[in-house]
Amino acid sequence: MKYLKPFFLVTDIGFIIYWIVTYLHIIPKSWAFKDYNNPLTIAWNWSFLPLDILISITGLYSLYLYEKNAEEWKMIALVSLVLTFCSGLQAIAYWSFNGDFDMSWWIMNLYLLIYPIFFIVPLVKQSEKRTVQ
Repeated sequence: MKYLKPFFLVTDIGFIIYWIVTYLHIIPKSWAFKDYNNPLTIAWNWSFLPLDILISITGLYSLYLYEKNAEEWKMIALVSLVLTFCSGLQAIAYWSFNGDFDMSWWIMNLYLLIYPIFFIVPLVKQSEKRTVQ
């Protein structure tokens, strides 16, 4: 958890800030992704809201459970990590199919796609060890 906690805090609080900024239309147009004003692109982006907020809830809740020494933190953290991976994968797939290779958006979503892998594997292995014993 020592290494996972900062990732959860950055990601989960980052998602909450991103959606507040998006709702309030604070993102400068020069920072927005391609076709940002296209109604289909807007709908696609907003379709991530439930997923991203669920990621934040599960990630922050797992930190809370960890602080309370509740063993369930691992399962909730695993859910959050898998959902984070899926969020990054979906965005990267969309932009790949669209031929949009804006590195500023790619870097953020590659982060979401890649960092969970380094924590999913150890959490699953820990879980397997417990069930075998």
